[in-house]
Amino acid sequence: MSIPFSNTHYRIPQGFGNLLEGLTREILREQPDNIPAFAAAYFESLLEKREKTNFDPAEWGSKVEDRFYNNHAFEEQEPPEKSDPKQEESQISRKEEEISITILDSSEEDKEKEEVAAVKIQAAFRGHIAREEAKKMKTNSLQNEEKEEIRRGKKGFFP
Repeated sequence: MSIPFSNTHYRIPQGFGNLLEGLTREILREQPDNIPAFAAAYFESLLEKREKTNFDPAEWGSKVEDRFYNNHAFEEQEPPEKSDPKQEESQISRKEEEISITILDSSEEDKEKEEVAAVKIQAAFRGHIAREEAKKMKTNSLQNEEKEEIRRGKKGFFP
């Protein structure tokens, strides 16, 4: 943790940041008038809880933080488990049967979904084509009316 807008870095003990975060959260939640007295009461209640339940939020926070920054779970690879070849074959055949059954079930459901989707797409496309044709017919009829009015002499450059 560092101080904002400063080039100095202070080392803060593990877990202390979590205690301050908890205090800050409670201060913002309660909005006390006397913050130092509230902080003292807050830390006293934390001490009482720690003595009663043997749960230390600072220790827990430091463990979480340590695990976050120093996660060694993926550094070592576990060796594969050895088993009988007969059991492996039976497990493989069971898995293949399960996969084939689920593929058939899912393929029927997928086909139905695809058919419904295809019908919707086709209907939308047909509607689009119909609207385009209606738009063309409308513009053609307006143009024809204008030509007819010009021919009759109703519409011209001079009134």
